[in-house]
Amino acid sequence: MSKQRILVFASGDKAGGGSGFQEMVEQSRTEPPILDAEIVAVVSNYPSGGVYQRAKALSIPFEYWPGPFTAEGYGRLMKKYDAFWVMCSGWKKLVRGLNPAWTVNIHPGPLPEFGGPGMYGHHVHEAVMKAFHEGRIKQSAVTMHFVDEEFDHGATIREIPVLIRAEDTSETLAARVNKIEHAWQSYLLNKVVHWRIYLENGRVCFRNGVSHETSS
Repeated sequence: MSKQRILVFASGDKAGGGSGFQEMVEQSRTEPPILDAEIVAVVSNYPSGGVYQRAKALSIPFEYWPGPFTAEGYGRLMKKYDAFWVMCSGWKKLVRGLNPAWTVNIHPGPLPEFGGPGMYGHHVHEAVMKAFHEGRIKQSAVTMHFVDEEFDHGATIREIPVLIRAEDTSETLAARVNKIEHAWQSYLLNKVVHWRIYLENGRVCFRNGVSHETSS
């Protein structure tokens, strides 16, 4: 029986990034696999950055995509790699034209407050720590959600809380959040690609019931 086929979108940067992508590939190769699916390729908007280096080391096809980031472009890549599912893992571009039920994102903070255009990576952690020091929040989160055509928007699959420590900086919080992202990303994605968690009429459903309504 053929495995579910996942196309990963991961920007990274010129010097690094792509650790979540690497974790998914490695967790698809464990026995038994944590992610029982095939990562068919990874797409980045940097031609030779961290994502490219990791893809080369892992023997995963790499696609440099400088844009334009249109629905037609996303569709072309899906067709090229014969992918059904999309996982956005540190992808900084707006997704267009993909089925929200088959497209998942992971975000390193609580949504919707710490999401939207420009809210990625260290920007999220800095905003979270500012809110913490102002007494507005006590915790951050790792959020996985289905993807629509707005930044960091769509029905929440799971939000995993991350308590903020008094001595935390944005850097120490980022490191802890990153570990939790790596621990949960493949586990939850595996449930999605095997239809144990699915999107139906704007709601996230489990086999035994309904979870969340779509974000407004």
